[in-house]
Amino acid sequence: MNPKLSKRVNEMATSATLAMAAKTRELQEAGKDIIGLSLGEPDFTVPEFVKDAAIQAVKDNFHSYTPVDGYGDLKQAIITKFKRDNGLTYTPAQIVVSTGAKQSLANLAQVLLNEGDEVLLPAPYWVSYSDICKVAGGIPVEIKSSIDTDFKITPEALEAAITPKSKMIIYSSPCNPSGSVYSKKELRALADVLVKYPNIIVVSDEIYEHINFTGEHASMAQFEDMYDRTVTVNGVSKAYAMTGWRIGYIGGPEYIARACNKMQGQVTSGANCIAQRATITALIHPPEKIKYMVDAFKKRRAMILELLSEIPHFKTNEPEGAFYVFPDISYYFGKTLNGKHINTASDFSLFLLEEANVATVTGEAFGDPNCIRISYAASEDEIKEAMKRIKETLSSTEA
Repeated sequence: MNPKLSKRVNEMATSATLAMAAKTRELQEAGKDIIGLSLGEPDFTVPEFVKDAAIQAVKDNFHSYTPVDGYGDLKQAIITKFKRDNGLTYTPAQIVVSTGAKQSLANLAQVLLNEGDEVLLPAPYWVSYSDICKVAGGIPVEIKSSIDTDFKITPEALEAAITPKSKMIIYSSPCNPSGSVYSKKELRALADVLVKYPNIIVVSDEIYEHINFTGEHASMAQFEDMYDRTVTVNGVSKAYAMTGWRIGYIGGPEYIARACNKMQGQVTSGANCIAQRATITALIHPPEKIKYMVDAFKKRRAMILELLSEIPHFKTNEPEGAFYVFPDISYYFGKTLNGKHINTASDFSLFLLEEANVATVTGEAFGDPNCIRISYAASEDEIKEAMKRIKETLSSTEA
């Protein structure tokens, strides 16, 4: 705690995923052979047709400041995408383009939350939701689930968590970190609870929408009685492997979009011009253009689940989307491995880094202290070697 810094930043947690990635790079630069399975970053290159669009934008001399809420033709492409893929109808005034979906979420927290407002977080949840809300004065309220329910909350658990201070609920489907996917029926059951509490705004994070192995993606905003109080968040980082291009966007009630535009105008202004031009091309093409990536992730999912089943005391379920597994490793709590006491998921994750040379992320950062997150957005060879290292390290230790 540095007294010269603000209370806000002193109390803010460091992103666990980025911290582990930094630690991994540090060890790799020191000569250690670390396999990094901590970051949610596809190992594919950006599709050629998207690269070509970016190159053309450079040749066409796109270089000036962009509109705060995004180019008009990009907003039209987003509108087309929402209608085609989600059955959602938005106008340009309901769309805001931001520097990544993370900024979209931060904008929403800043424009919607007042000090003391409660934010419902179905757990496990993406690592940054909690602190994004805290910085805006919100109070995160976790709604617990477990591996036995496929990490999905029930309507009863949702209703039990609601209080007069509840202002927002944020969830992702497919979920980071669990890979869980809420079906249309399951979302409808949650909506039946939420319709009774009209002051609660729903933030539906759908960044992993296309990395979905169920054949069906459902959006909360597709329900007529939830449309006017749901903000749909998406972007191109995951489905198009455009993580460094930093383009995210929202579709939602016009008054919220206007507020996000106002907030963004005072913070970052418009997103990168070349990345926006490339995103137009990405979104106007049908999802079939990126199916090869989804097929590869599905194959890797099957492989990593099979390999994890061979590791003692790892409890797993079958995630239906994204590119993560979220095994329960609580068996090891209270054990001593190679002289190291394992009391938490953080201890276990650090043990795997130091002893097996495999980087994962503790589930504590995602609101589930019994699990660790393992990304399979890596090559098949890396996944096989990482699972081999974990298996051999654990089998050679005395618990």
